[in-house]
Amino acid sequence: MPYVNVQITRGATRAQKQQLVADITRSLQLHLGKKPEQTHIVIDEIDTDNWGFAGMLTTDYLAQINAAKASSRVSTKKKPRGTARLGKK
Repeated sequence: MPYVNVQITRGATRAQKQQLVADITRSLQLHLGKKPEQTHIVIDEIDTDNWGFAGMLTTDYLAQINAAKASSRVSTKKKPRGTARLGKK
């Protein structure tokens, strides 16, 4: 009887979790011959304040990444060009 524990940060929708359970179950059946009716999958959703990544809390890491993305969007925006004058011939 397979038992699979999936730990993810919060934010997955119910539909995404349903698909994840279906995919894992199908994979165990396909690759290991396990019976779907005997397969147990538990999804633990962990708050980003309780998950560390790259030496910091995931909440802080994501904030840093989002700030960097926002900063690069601002600096790469093209400034509007002046209006061209159409001369009469």
